[in-house]
Amino acid sequence: MSLAFHQIDAFTQRPFAGNPAIVYRLDRWLDEARMQAIAAEHNLAETAFVVKEGDVWHIRWFTPACEVPLCGHATLATAFALFTVHGETADQLNFTCQSGALSVSREGERLVLNFPSLPGERFDASAAIKAAVKGPIVEVLNTGKELLVVLETEQAVRDCQPDLAAVAQLPWLGMIVTAPGERHDFVSRYFAPAIGIDEDPVTGSIHCSLIPYWAERLGKTQFEAFQCSARGGELFCRLDGERVSIGGHAVLVASGTLHL
Repeated sequence: MSLAFHQIDAFTQRPFAGNPAIVYRLDRWLDEARMQAIAAEHNLAETAFVVKEGDVWHIRWFTPACEVPLCGHATLATAFALFTVHGETADQLNFTCQSGALSVSREGERLVLNFPSLPGERFDASAAIKAAVKGPIVEVLNTGKELLVVLETEQAVRDCQPDLAAVAQLPWLGMIVTAPGERHDFVSRYFAPAIGIDEDPVTGSIHCSLIPYWAERLGKTQFEAFQCSARGGELFCRLDGERVSIGGHAVLVASGTLHL
């Protein structure tokens, strides 16, 4: 059996920036172990598999180590592939996944994700969190799946060198660090060694929690955000009640065939 795949850099307009994802459009599902093995073989932060079921696309995402319940950049990459490679003509693609209903629409040259808003709850930083961050903390929030750590400045986020072994022991999928931006409304980075990603280049899903946090703190609902990893990526964000809109660009960098 042979399967076509496409590698797409999301949240960027140029190759070799943003966050790469592999996309497979399938006629029917493979078994879970096979999809996990394919993701491990590609060894990118996310490999997306999508199957059309009626008028809705069922999407699943795998890191090299496990399946995850929500992923922004690989959803953006999947929509880009469906629009540009597979010839989908609708202005909006509707998805379903473990986290519920999602959509991606075209707004000019951008693709815009519609995801749930996932605000966090503030709590005191434990000794384990302080040891993982290895630097001064303004506040911490529990978003359910993720730990959100607020730092003082953009430079503090850029300089952050967490103890990844300690991060992996925390009871969350990963750790977000964020601060006010110098040229953007806010910046962030994301570390998830427990699910096989030491640092993710650009992470759409964490903005489900970043957007409501910065909306409350800055008193507005539209933002320009930057994830300041080594590759870097720009996101255009909006709070829409109990949903968030996360916009960005994408570029196709490779296509190929997997032989099973």
